[in-house]
Amino acid sequence: MSGRLNSAQPYALGLFRIVIGLLFLCHGAQKLFGLLGGADGKGATVATGTWPGWYSAVIELVCGALVILGLGTRLAAFIASGAMAYAYFKVHQPMALWPVENGGEPAAMFSWAMFLLIFTGSGALGLDQLFAKRSTAEGKRATNKEPVAA
Repeated sequence: MSGRLNSAQPYALGLFRIVIGLLFLCHGAQKLFGLLGGADGKGATVATGTWPGWYSAVIELVCGALVILGLGTRLAAFIASGAMAYAYFKVHQPMALWPVENGGEPAAMFSWAMFLLIFTGSGALGLDQLFAKRSTAEGKRATNKEPVAA
């Protein structure tokens, strides 16, 4: 049983990455474009350039898209995790100690989920894996070439 579960692990990780990235991207789209109810539930957007709301929304949108695609997953997850840790400790935690009390559960969950992706990478179904396979194949072809006589 554990053998089958272990062989499915990259695919489960890939699906986890896609779902987390999609949810993260939705938060950015909500704040920047007023989609999915907008920043206030009534279609409002965050004013361009406002700190920290607009910048966090851009990070959510861009890093969420990169995580979904599995492209630069570790770097995108690092930036996203840091942004959510900042959101939790600077915005939510001063209101109350526990995430359930201060409304910081999404920030804490996203921070830890992205933190996990820093160490695991994209898993299966990611462009990172595709590019890694392509560069490995090209490297093997380059080392197998016969030297050309002058």
